[in-house]
Formats: sequence, structure tokens, C-alpha cells
Amino acid sequence: MIIQKSTSPRISSFDPENFSFGDTFIDHMFICEYDNEKWGEPRIVPYGPIGFSPAMMGVNYGQACFEGMKAYKDENDDVFLFRPEKNAKRINKSASRLAMPEVPEEIFMKGLQTLIDLDRDWIPKGEGMSLYIRPVIFATEEVLKARISNKYMFAIVATPAKSYYSAPVSVKISDHYSRAANGGVGSAKAAGNYAASFYPTKLANDEGFDQVIWTDDTAHEYFEESGTMNVFVRINDTIYTPKTSEKILDGVTRDSFLKLADKKGIKVIVGDVKVKDVVEAFDNGTLKEVWGVGTAVVTSVFKALGYQDRLLNLPILSETESFALSLKKDLTDIQTNKAEDTFGWRMKVEKNILEEA
Repeated sequence: MIIQKSTSPRISSFDPENFSFGDTFIDHMFICEYDNEKWGEPRIVPYGPIGFSPAMMGVNYGQACFEGMKAYKDENDDVFLFRPEKNAKRINKSASRLAMPEVPEEIFMKGLQTLIDLDRDWIPKGEGMSLYIRPVIFATEEVLKARISNKYMFAIVATPAKSYYSAPVSVKISDHYSRAANGGVGSAKAAGNYAASFYPTKLANDEGFDQVIWTDDTAHEYFEESGTMNVFVRINDTIYTPKTSEKILDGVTRDSFLKLADKKGIKVIVGDVKVKDVVEAFDNGTLKEVWGVGTAVVTSVFKALGYQDRLLNLPILSETESFALSLKKDLTDIQTNKAEDTFGWRMKVEKNILEEA
């Protein structure tokens, strides 16, 4: 691995108490290029722009996918990743669906750990704090032909993160727009999935909602996802969540919530979640909670559901009453090394990996 350290690092001016998530980047980034049917030499270089042509195939034909993951720092300044092997497998699943080459797991894991070790000082410490990491693969061949590209780049960039959607949000149940369709790319973290969601979300924002609960493309009878999150519904003391499919992303946080709920003895039903059943549960008083989960947000509790011409105001529960908040605490305690990791999810980023890279 080639490592080029920044000659003008910005870490000395980084204020962990005052920064903006998503546009504050660490000093370095990882890149590896694919050409002639093979991946080249991995590199860590100073973070900054990379020159590309507007004719780049990723821009014109949409061959691009990504992952979202986090690194955490505990009270002893040790750094941990959370289930990174799941992200390595999922980005390759997405790449395969978009006819892009898979990244060898060794390149993914070694590049990830070396980058995080090098810039570990950028990881803020404290409640809700982390380093958000974005691995991405995109087509770079410069040609205007609607075909599979011959050249790609795999890159990893990262931004410090703090609590996201910390307050309960209002969401609109979609009865027209859908996030994905059968036979499509809903189960892949394809860049185009997010682009297509922005317009319906804007319409929901204009109505006073924060996000959208996506429903099926056939009759809009079933919950699928919420915004960029997997969705959970609690009726009485049972949790319901849609099963994964070619339309629904197999979220790492979702899977973690399911395993933690099982450990706590909470009944979970994975299957079809009907809109009408959720509305009926609200009407008869058995709908206790609805929430979304994902890497960036961890857990976003919903305070209201908009459905057709109705606004369903949900109770705001305390942490002791709420399954969503209780499971979130269990998860974040594992991520931040405050609790025993009986699942083997936490991966420590050893110091001085750089010297061995």
C-alpha cells in the first residue's frame, strides 16, 4: 500500500465541540483504481479533489454504489469499528448488481483500518459522537457509451459525526411514490436510489413532514423503508419489521436490532407490515411505537405518521418504556465499548497499522 501523508494536516484546527457533519473531512482518503480487469495498488493520500471528466461513465450511466459505517472512540481513546465485514460483503453485493467489479475483502479491510488508524485523532469522543465512514465504488471510464465501464475507483472518505435526528420526527406514509420495485436495485446501496428519493421527500417536507415511509410499488399497501432507514413498528409488545427482499436493503443496524431484541426476549415478527394494520392499531390504541434505524441515525423515533388526510400522533415514550430507545442504548453501548460484546461485533483498530501497511 502506498501512503502519502498530508503536509498540511487540518486536525489541529478541528473543534470536536463545533463542527458540521457531512462537510468536515478527515485529512486523508483511501483510493484504489480498477483497470485491465484488475485492482491496482491501494493508496492513502491527502483528502482533496480528484480530476474527472463530465464524460465519466459513473456520472452519465449511474454505475455507483456506497456503504455507510462508523468508527467509535471509547473513554481510553481506543478505536472500534462495528461489524465492518458486513459492509465489505454488502458493497460487493451492490457492485455485483450494478455490473461492477467486487473489491477484494483484504483491500477493503486493510485500507479501512489503515485510514482510520492514521486519522484516529479525528474521531470525536462522547455521547452520540463517531466518525462516519463512506466507502464508494464508481465508474471512471471516459466514454459516452451506454455499456459496462472498464474502469472504476474504490474510495473511502470520512467525516466526524454527532447525533442525527436526535428529536422525534414526523413521517408521511407514501400512497403514490415508491423507493424500489420488484426486479430493481432496492436491495443495493445504489447512488441512484437516493437521487430518486429526493423529490418525494421534498414534497413531504413541503407538507411539514421530515421523511417518507416508502410503500410497495403495486398497491401501496405495505411498509418497506422509511427515508434512508429500515422501519420498525411496535404493536402492544411485539415488534414488526418488513422482511428483506430485492426491494429492501439488508441493513446492518436492522440486523443488530433484531439480534438484540431476541436476546432481550422481545417478540419480533419479520414479514409483511400492512399500512391498514398499523392504522387500525393506532385507532384501537395498540400502536405503541414506530421508528427507523440506520448507520447514520442509529434510531429515529417517529412522533407522527401522516396518512392520506390524517395525522396519527404517536406517544413519546421514556427510555424505560420504549423498545426503540432501549435497543438503541444496548447497541451504542456495544459500539462504544461500554458493554460486553457477546456477539463479536466490535473490531478494535490497532495503533500503528500504518507501520505495517
